[in-house]
Amino acid sequence: MLKNATMLLEVCVEDIKGLLQAIDGGADRIELCSALPVGGLTPSAGLMAAAAAQPVPAYAMIRPRAGSFIYSSDELDVMKADIDAARYAGLPGVVLGASLPDGRLDGETLKALVKQAEGMGRTLHRAFDLVPDIQEAVELAVKLGFERILTSGREKTAPEGVETIDHAIKVAAGRISIMPGSGVNLQSVSKLLPRLTVTEIHASCSVAEDEQDPRLLALGFAAPTSRRTDAATVRALKQRIG
Repeated sequence: MLKNATMLLEVCVEDIKGLLQAIDGGADRIELCSALPVGGLTPSAGLMAAAAAQPVPAYAMIRPRAGSFIYSSDELDVMKADIDAARYAGLPGVVLGASLPDGRLDGETLKALVKQAEGMGRTLHRAFDLVPDIQEAVELAVKLGFERILTSGREKTAPEGVETIDHAIKVAAGRISIMPGSGVNLQSVSKLLPRLTVTEIHASCSVAEDEQDPRLLALGFAAPTSRRTDAATVRALKQRIG
């Protein structure tokens, strides 16, 4: 067991089955998405409503498409409407991010999104991992009132970016939570804890599952292998960090 104060486990899910598995396994918070293979997109209104009816808080990803986090004014309008949908569904928070072409956080877009989400909890997502200057980005996130920053330390996985995550924690100085995420599992979490002084981590807690129906594969309705949230894996990781 990796003791590091009281540790919260956030699990990202993309469907109702994953949501229920995460809750059954003991997740403390849900990041609610669609399309996890591309980093997560905005979930459906139906999934938001289902999550809001559960006993575990869920934050909806607000990301209208895959690819960059540079958004047009039309996309910003869509994101604002999605924030309203999350609020209407009864979710307590949202997950936001926006970038400038040079990778810095887009302060104006984020300011508009934060204003739209007034009164809701807010996580800054891994758009943070594109920033050239960690201190500048952390300061902006603090100024805008984000609760936490989800980050892999500007690397593909959090264990690879542990040095940068540690730097972000020092810059944050307790003013905002730094939450390691990406590539966090039962094997890799020991590279993060107890080294990092954090109070929450983010993981998918998923297992590989092969598609058994060749008709779905032939028609392009499914991938040969996908990943699904697994309650036993959630439970094991929760115990590991607890």
